[in-house]
Amino acid sequence: MTDLSGKVALITGAGQGIGQGVALAMAGAGVAVAVTGRTLSKVESTAQMVRERGGKALALACDVKSAADLAAAVNATVAEFGGLDILVNNAQEVPLGTLDDVTDEAFTAGFESGPLATMRLMKLARPHMAARGGGTIFNFCSSAGIRWDMTGYGAYGAVKQAIRSLTRAAAAEWGGEGIRVLTIAPHAESPGLKWWIENNPEEAKAFFRTIPLGRVGSLEGDIGRALVALSGQDLAYLTGATIPLDGGQANFD
Repeated sequence: MTDLSGKVALITGAGQGIGQGVALAMAGAGVAVAVTGRTLSKVESTAQMVRERGGKALALACDVKSAADLAAAVNATVAEFGGLDILVNNAQEVPLGTLDDVTDEAFTAGFESGPLATMRLMKLARPHMAARGGGTIFNFCSSAGIRWDMTGYGAYGAVKQAIRSLTRAAAAEWGGEGIRVLTIAPHAESPGLKWWIENNPEEAKAFFRTIPLGRVGSLEGDIGRALVALSGQDLAYLTGATIPLDGGQANFD
């Protein structure tokens, strides 16, 4: 696996699911990881898992809808580990439902935790990355934004598609500083996906039939290790793109 020894990563929503899988994979590649989430006990559990494997970890309570929390998380990461090289914008509140059902409050929460938090954290991370000669930022979107049937996914798809635009802008504006920015569109064995499968069994069956590889990705092995590889020098010429880690299901062309 790619060796990222000496690098530092800040990962939001790392108390479970994809964020936790990415944290474990990054730590396995030699990265010191700051893991954040709204529930401190959950990210402390992730940090302990990292330490038990011999890695370095810092657990931080952080609500990504709070600008103050985001600034504090970046500052604490830099103070603990001496810099910042990798940012993983993973945390997101999901506004699911038909347009009639999604409330203003739910849509606003999706926007604040998604594109607004993403933009804020990217801007906070930028000077620290530039000071180290560059870095890699990962933002998360969803194939929900390009579904064949958007019924029930309009608000969710809208906030996730906005994140793709921010990725393209950051990649264009900060590329000269050595900062690469990528959007990741994953299918993974996360608590959120498991909930969706349990609550939408018929739709889930139809969905799985559209995945050429016939399975959902593992959190650490398929998603986390892919982000490790994308952070390395072998892929250092890649930026501004949407990377679908979904077994071939979506088409983001």
